[in-house]
Amino acid sequence: MFAKRAPVTVSLTLPRPAAFARLLSRPVQIIIAIGIGLAAAALFAQMEGERGVPPIASGGDFEVRGVKVDVFAKDADTARYAGWRMAQRQAWRMLWTRTHGGGGAPALSDSQLEAMISGIEVEYEQNGPNRYVATLGILFDRARTGQLLGVSGNVMRSPPLLVIPVMWDGGSAVSYERTNEWQKAWARYRTGDSAIDYVRVAGSIADPILLNAGQIGRRGRLWWRVLLDQYGAADVVIPIVRLERAYPGGPVTATFTARYGPDDSLIGSFSLRASNDSGIAQMMDEGARRIDELYIRALNDGRLRPDPSLIIEEPVDPNALAIENAAEAPIEALDLPTVPTAGTTSVSIQFDTPDVTSVGAGESAVRGISGVRSAATSSLALGGTSVMQVSFDGPIDVLRTGLQARGYTVTVNGNTLRITRRQASPSPQ
Repeated sequence: MFAKRAPVTVSLTLPRPAAFARLLSRPVQIIIAIGIGLAAAALFAQMEGERGVPPIASGGDFEVRGVKVDVFAKDADTARYAGWRMAQRQAWRMLWTRTHGGGGAPALSDSQLEAMISGIEVEYEQNGPNRYVATLGILFDRARTGQLLGVSGNVMRSPPLLVIPVMWDGGSAVSYERTNEWQKAWARYRTGDSAIDYVRVAGSIADPILLNAGQIGRRGRLWWRVLLDQYGAADVVIPIVRLERAYPGGPVTATFTARYGPDDSLIGSFSLRASNDSGIAQMMDEGARRIDELYIRALNDGRLRPDPSLIIEEPVDPNALAIENAAEAPIEALDLPTVPTAGTTSVSIQFDTPDVTSVGAGESAVRGISGVRSAATSSLALGGTSVMQVSFDGPIDVLRTGLQARGYTVTVNGNTLRITRRQASPSPQ
């Protein structure tokens, strides 16, 4: 009834890869190439991002750390909110005591304190059904708080200094080659309130190659000049930590050393101890804070100064520049710039500043000496030793005599003077 048909064979020939590529249009090829490039770039960025630790943004806020609270309330949220408010009040009293050397902080409402606070950092916390236990760090905005404290918001800082943190652990040294606890501590350390202008890097891209642990052993100035110019720094600081473990999982002793410059000059050292590996991060944070204090003290006493051999540019002589301009200018239009007289001396004076009032009192006492052109505090360290830059007409011995006449004990070291108030002699019995 139906006629059978012969089977039909269909042959399909696939093009070769080269021929298939020729079949694609030019725009499709471009889109595929861009997609492959983006995928490779994303993979490379992910691999590099795991190596570096970007430093936190450090403004000029006042920071109060280690505020402990222990609060009970009807529920966990209420306890936490009450704990944060209690920490704000405690931090305000601690900040006032630190800047004024005593109690008597002005009574401020919670709303006033919240307007002055720029952030709260949780160092440690435990939440319960109706209890909140925490250790907090409170950040006060300098612009809003400085006027109430009587502290100026503009403080002279050191030249920019590149930070190369080096950690010795298990007999090997590491800096930015891989992520480590010492690098993390310097990345999260808030440097805005420090007198040292730290240049911190994330440790990604080319940083592990340029800023490795072996770099600190090089003494050649040429490579250091190129390196510092690459990161926009004037010199380098090298904080070092060496870990020693009593036994696996046991106490850890860390020796911290503050070094400075291509010659690896020693600033100071100290040791800290953690009960086990879980306390290493907190120990590193405390070590970074203490090393910063060593660098600030070295800056105040004149030990932390940029190396002149690292400066590429030659200083310009203002007298030679004035003569050169005068030779090219017409005689009737000659107007030579005013240059300091040969007898003017620039002097650094170190003086004790236990509180805010001592800063103005010290500057007023120095300005009252005959021959002093200007006197201004360039490095402020409340509760410690500040540095004042003074321009004086005459030799430094005359300035020393004037300071002694005003009741100061003066120690001379080059162009740096250290002054302290003479103690009153006890009355005869």
